[in-house]
Amino acid sequence: MQITRNPWFRRLALAAALLFTFVIGLSLRGGAPESEHSGHAAGETEATVWTCSMHPQIQLPKPGQCPLCGMDLIPLKSSSGDDLGPRSLRLSPAAQKIAEIQTTPVTRQSAEMTLRMVGKLEADETRVREISAWVPGRIDRLHVDYTGVHVRFGEKLFDLYSPELYSAQEELLQAIRASDELAKSTLESTRRSAARTIHAVRERLRLWGLTAGQIEEIERRGAPSDHITIVAPMSGVVLHKDAVEGTYVQTGTHVYSIADLSVLWLKLDVYESDLAWVKLGLAVEFETDTYRGEKFKGTVAFIDPMLNEQSRSIKVRVNVKNPAGRLMPGMFARAVVHATITGEGEKLPLVIPASAPLVTGTRAVVYVEDPDQPGLFQGREIVLGPRAGEFFVVREGLQEGERVVTNGSFKIDSALQILAKKSMMSPEGGAPVPGHNHGSSSSEATAEAQQQVKEIAGIPEEFRIQLDDVIALYLKVSTALSHDDLDQAKAAAADIRPALLAVDHGLLPGPGHAPWGKVQTEITSASEAVAAAADIKNARHLFSDLSSRMIDAIRTFRASGRIPILVYHCPMAMGGAGADWLQSTVGTENPYYGSQMLKCGSQTETLIAGPRAESTGADHTNH
Repeated sequence: MQITRNPWFRRLALAAALLFTFVIGLSLRGGAPESEHSGHAAGETEATVWTCSMHPQIQLPKPGQCPLCGMDLIPLKSSSGDDLGPRSLRLSPAAQKIAEIQTTPVTRQSAEMTLRMVGKLEADETRVREISAWVPGRIDRLHVDYTGVHVRFGEKLFDLYSPELYSAQEELLQAIRASDELAKSTLESTRRSAARTIHAVRERLRLWGLTAGQIEEIERRGAPSDHITIVAPMSGVVLHKDAVEGTYVQTGTHVYSIADLSVLWLKLDVYESDLAWVKLGLAVEFETDTYRGEKFKGTVAFIDPMLNEQSRSIKVRVNVKNPAGRLMPGMFARAVVHATITGEGEKLPLVIPASAPLVTGTRAVVYVEDPDQPGLFQGREIVLGPRAGEFFVVREGLQEGERVVTNGSFKIDSALQILAKKSMMSPEGGAPVPGHNHGSSSSEATAEAQQQVKEIAGIPEEFRIQLDDVIALYLKVSTALSHDDLDQAKAAAADIRPALLAVDHGLLPGPGHAPWGKVQTEITSASEAVAAAADIKNARHLFSDLSSRMIDAIRTFRASGRIPILVYHCPMAMGGAGADWLQSTVGTENPYYGSQMLKCGSQTETLIAGPRAESTGADHTNH
């Protein structure tokens, strides 16, 4: 077994592991160590089974060394008189200190969540007007002859020659003259009939696009005009122009599309898992690439009732005021929503820190400290609600005021496994589950990850080449952490966001836009967190999230194949929960431990074969 090239670190690591297991063993027997010699002798006389703290599946009748890793075996309690319960563990104050156990009370408080979404600005459909010909004729002059021009209400659009309009004008003038002649008639019905004729002709001209002022001008002039000017029925921007001068049009022929852009729609993609946080009237803040750093605001006005089954997202419409016209349809936007869950009725929701539950599949387990017996911890399955930043909402299983373990849960769970009790990893109890096995390929976890993330078809090669630049920066972060170089890791992480923005998402097929927006937001957030890390320990902890996002991105969009991309796994990382990372070279270089345990971990998958990739699972390296 080789932890590192430094023999002093090896001795210290072995001593720490043995000390923690030894103290827990003594606390389970209710005793305290008088001396190192007496404690070891008691363990030898009482124990009939010896196990490895790293590989609890190893159980031998005599002391010695673990056949898998070479660590000294420790005594496993042989007495079966433990009546604490199938999922309970008692730790002495000394054992709690070594395990760094921390507890936090379950509280009721408003659960706040920050959602990051992407979307695109569009014209308000209720403020778009199609201008078409209302009467047959010939367009002899276009006053608005290109798209994008701003027009005001009543402004001239085009001059139309129309025999039908000419005839209608003449009919109006004749009706007016006839009405004047009949004004002195003694028959009231005759005068009313003449007035109705005038009104009917005026209404026909209005419906053909003439304004009241234009109709009055015809009556004042007393002669019909061979051309009529059609004016804008609203203020806005010309989005489309289909006609040219000299074109003959029929009734219904499309001429212009005009949109009022003083109010826009922002269409956002909200993922199915986040929809519970989005409500009508919710305030949204967003920025665009054009005005980077400047915040714009809007309000959720509509939530699409249909789910996009390909992207598993829902369209949410945000109404955005745009009085100055700075925002334009088609702009890409990144939005932030600060949502709140207030609970049912007058009660606030129950929440626990996100570090408290151990989550696997559909199960969530927390360890609760007995209020009447300090040091006694009981495992409990709970039902979690949505995650709200650093907290989880609890639906069932806990009560306000109970204290849950927020640091050291995995160590308690591991101790229960060694005792063959129920735990997160062994819900039925019995034989301990296999532990720290660096040689495993994690094939089940890999298969599950591949099922959850689906590759998008039709990704062009140019897009994948641009994505290679982002992957290269990630690999720099990983290499820097494996060499204990915090400054280099932070610098490379800070360069990831500009590289993401440089990737042309316009190259993607339709189904790829929403997933790319999610990937871009998540990787940006994770990389910025690494870039802002206070120390290398914090950077390594945050690197786990960045690695997960990057692996999902490559599973979804792939890469060019110019370099191999290999998945490595260390089961000891993240406090024993395990973590993945990516390398382009064969041979473990662990970024979570660096020089302390550089070779801890193994290759579990080949994501991109590349010209130099070797077979998956060829690297079986122990720590």
